[in-house]
Amino acid sequence: MSKKLLGKKSELEAKLKEVEEKLASPEVANNPKQLQELAKEHKHLAYVVELFNRYENIEKSIKETKELLHSQDEEMRLLAEEELENLKSQKEKLESEIQIALIPKDPNDDKNVILEIRQGAGGDEAALFAAELFRMYQRYAEKNGWKVEILSLHENERGGIKEVIALIKGEGAYSKLKYESGVHRVQRVPETESSGRIHTSTATVAVLPEAEEVDVEINPDDLKIETMRASGAGGQHVNTTDSAVRITHIPTGIVVSCQDERSQLQNRAKAMQILRARLKDYYDRIQQEKIKSERKSQVGTGDRSEKIRTYNFPQNRVTDHRIGYTSHRINEILDGELDEIIDQLILKDQEEKLSSLSI
Repeated sequence: MSKKLLGKKSELEAKLKEVEEKLASPEVANNPKQLQELAKEHKHLAYVVELFNRYENIEKSIKETKELLHSQDEEMRLLAEEELENLKSQKEKLESEIQIALIPKDPNDDKNVILEIRQGAGGDEAALFAAELFRMYQRYAEKNGWKVEILSLHENERGGIKEVIALIKGEGAYSKLKYESGVHRVQRVPETESSGRIHTSTATVAVLPEAEEVDVEINPDDLKIETMRASGAGGQHVNTTDSAVRITHIPTGIVVSCQDERSQLQNRAKAMQILRARLKDYYDRIQQEKIKSERKSQVGTGDRSEKIRTYNFPQNRVTDHRIGYTSHRINEILDGELDEIIDQLILKDQEEKLSSLSI
């Protein structure tokens, strides 16, 4: 371990003491939000300091074990050699854990997710693919114990999805799903294709951290709110009241519509929830562009126009183009077994961030 990395321990211990003092203050005790944030910070700092302590203990054990290598007792020497290999392996693993723990945490990682999926090029086949992607994320959410709430859904006559917006609630949801933003492409023979020709269709996925009211300040004067009657497939009215809501944020031009609920009040609340997430994403991107020294990693750009993954049915292949990773388990992945790919994306992201830290 480098001296620079070892020197981090004293910095962390000082910061831990500072956080403990703040937690003990009456001001923080009366501020639930600050109390929660400091408690999270304390937990993380204590965890990293404990990693350093374990590392130092292992180094001490290695030193003591090396002395046993000079023992006159052959059995003792063999045991010492075996123990030394085990200790070196533990040391290497701990050093890696410490480096990863020191990577600056994405402040959005603990947030819930606003997931938006839209059909792209390919007509009905693209809409069917969008529906499959949504089911994939629903299954993945189930496997992680997360809850999925549909905020807005527009289907076509064949059961495909033109657009779906959903809220995914659960611990670590954004930290894993944030790598899914971009263009997803499918290559297969559609059911309606009589000649057996392979078609290529696309769907776009956007993953936004859910924004609370304190995250984004919205001036009511900047909003244009319109109400209308909700309509379903074929233009038939779903109800006879003006329950559908369309909100336009005038300064940015962002428009959000919601008509899935019977109540105008409920549709307005859902539309505002989506708007806050989109505005937070919009302002975050502007901020990131301004900070040239803190460029986002290649893996985590979340560029909506970037083709990130291809699902090739004839070859039973799923390829993530950002990291060049290929899996031949297309059915399992579309059934929500996404960890295989997401774990690789997280690993690549960590490697890039570690190389930029120079520790």
